[in-house]
Amino acid sequence: MSRLLRATCIAILTFVVLAVVACSPSGDTPAGPVAVHDAWTMATPPGAEVGAGYMRISNGTASSVRLIGGETPASATVEVHMMSMDNGVMRMRPASEGLEIPAGSDVTLEPGGFHLMLIGLKAPLSEGAGVPLTLVFDGGLRIETVLAVRAMGGGHGH
Repeated sequence: MSRLLRATCIAILTFVVLAVVACSPSGDTPAGPVAVHDAWTMATPPGAEVGAGYMRISNGTASSVRLIGGETPASATVEVHMMSMDNGVMRMRPASEGLEIPAGSDVTLEPGGFHLMLIGLKAPLSEGAGVPLTLVFDGGLRIETVLAVRAMGGGHGH
């Protein structure tokens, strides 16, 4: 093998290795410039028909993205919901327009605010398990993540 060919092969191999290392997962779920962090849900009692999903979504792009729902084998449907106060009463309703994550911003889905509703649970969500979830955004973006199932009552355990 000539010196030039050998040097070219080494340069290409080095580039490939650096690209793989740069794209390796770090515990969060990146999907290019839009990423999901600390995705979780609470354990549910037997017979529960709904669960909720929480997380932080980072949008490092130059334009906003809109979360419009999700998919999971754990429930029949996944909807974006919001909590609001109405004459002193806390109300929950679907966010029919989805949830906008502005360019260069983070949005947190949390108890008492925007969150995901897992409707039609097929089995109880058990503490310590993981629930696979695909977030669906307007425009076709899809991000796969896993909701860590925490203890009933929140069990943030940070």
